Amino acid sequence: MSGLVVAMLLAQLDNMIVAPALPTIVGDLGGLNHLSWVVTGYILASAVATPLWGKLGDLIGHKYTFMASIVLFLIGSALCGLSQNMTELVLFRAFQGLGAGGLLVGIMSVVGMLVPPRERGKYIGVMMAVMPVAMIGGPLVGGFITDHMSWRWNFYVNLPLGALALMVIWSTLHLSHETRPLNKVVIDWWGAGVLTTWIVALVLGITWGGTEYPWGSWQIVSLFSVAAVGLVVFLLIERRAEEPVIGLHLFSNSNFRLSTALGFVAGFAMFGTITFLPQFQQFVQGQSATNSGLLLMPMMLSVMALSLGGGQIISRTGRYKAFLVVGMVLLGAGLYLFSTMDVGTSTGRTAIFMVVLGAGLGCLMQTTNLVAQNSVPVRDLGAGTGTFTFVRTLGGSIGVAALGAIYTHQLNGSLSDKFGAKADLGSKVSGLTPAALKGQPEQFVSAFRGAVATGTHSIFLIASTLTVAGFVIAWFVREVALRGSGPSTAENAVTTVEEVGV
Repeated sequence: MSGLVVAMLLAQLDNMIVAPALPTIVGDLGGLNHLSWVVTGYILASAVATPLWGKLGDLIGHKYTFMASIVLFLIGSALCGLSQNMTELVLFRAFQGLGAGGLLVGIMSVVGMLVPPRERGKYIGVMMAVMPVAMIGGPLVGGFITDHMSWRWNFYVNLPLGALALMVIWSTLHLSHETRPLNKVVIDWWGAGVLTTWIVALVLGITWGGTEYPWGSWQIVSLFSVAAVGLVVFLLIERRAEEPVIGLHLFSNSNFRLSTALGFVAGFAMFGTITFLPQFQQFVQGQSATNSGLLLMPMMLSVMALSLGGGQIISRTGRYKAFLVVGMVLLGAGLYLFSTMDVGTSTGRTAIFMVVLGAGLGCLMQTTNLVAQNSVPVRDLGAGTGTFTFVRTLGGSIGVAALGAIYTHQLNGSLSDKFGAKADLGSKVSGLTPAALKGQPEQFVSAFRGAVATGTHSIFLIASTLTVAGFVIAWFVREVALRGSGPSTAENAVTTVEEVGV
């Protein structure tokens, strides 16, 4: 468990450290229009890699695939720190994301191998509590590094922590897990390739539609067509594959379908909030990168409290549906409150909104994962965890891409309304950092802050609307008994959820 905690800290710290540095990174390298791709490229690669890592863990062992993912993540971190332009940064972030895809699925799969579902709530609660620690410490460290050193060290800081995680996992993690000889391991490469194709096409279509190209243009129509055809082909491949990347049989269980759908909504909301809230704090409220990280603390403390408390309650009672329903209500309420922010919103008021949002995330993050794992046979634990994490990460990827496109459109539209459509503000806005904004004419500063507020209002309102669907989905989750009270029971008593009395 000590090794898993260190690895969880590594997995969660990266986005948290990078988030408050994004305005400075974009200003230094140029390319505001590519802001969302710094996050989207990472999340997208992570989403594509996640089910493959989970399946490899089932086939050749979770320990070694887990360690391999850490190594890839560290190589990607070093390359990101060496980036000289936005294109390189986006590509290296994608490479880093390939490794990151194996971190979370590896952690949750190993916990699933060690602990039965009835006791798992407490352990997953501890893992989820690491997330707020990273979310509190990450922005503080990232903001401090950005303000006093170089943003590049936000990536280099992963290297010593990753080395520590590798050392601890190598020496302490021991799993009794049946594996096949490597020459008999079958990998669904066709499925993985088609999966990558349709996801990339989908996210590109969402990102570029209405910004780079009109929605009805041949470029956007072609991307969505590739995504649709690719999805159909992928499903056909997975039905026939000997060892599919995503086992379609997993979705025959209603609770697995519903929990993954809830994970999609939670991922959409979480990554969208973390990515765009610092924009409002730094450009509109005038906070430094360090302070914008510190101001996320109310949300993270709320996540921590609900994760730890919820895990204890679920382990004692075996009941979890209420956490899903209440979590969606709180998540939607928090996002809606964020949509009411304007140029006059105080940091104290924003902190209250964060507490509400954090409580919703704290109820949802660990509970959806627990329901998904309890809904699959033990032999498919890695594949099930990988598929669930893939869908949640896909939600984050689509969320950041879609919200990023809307944010950029609203920002540019608001400035055009203020200064006229003929005003050439593209290069000026693209390379604008929070520090550089303070040196601009007062008229431009006022207009830009208003434009950022307009953009954030739109994206949070849209995200809150999506949670209505999540609330409806949560009501249909069945309160299925959690398996086992000890490792032996978890392994031997149940093979499918249908064998549990409902």
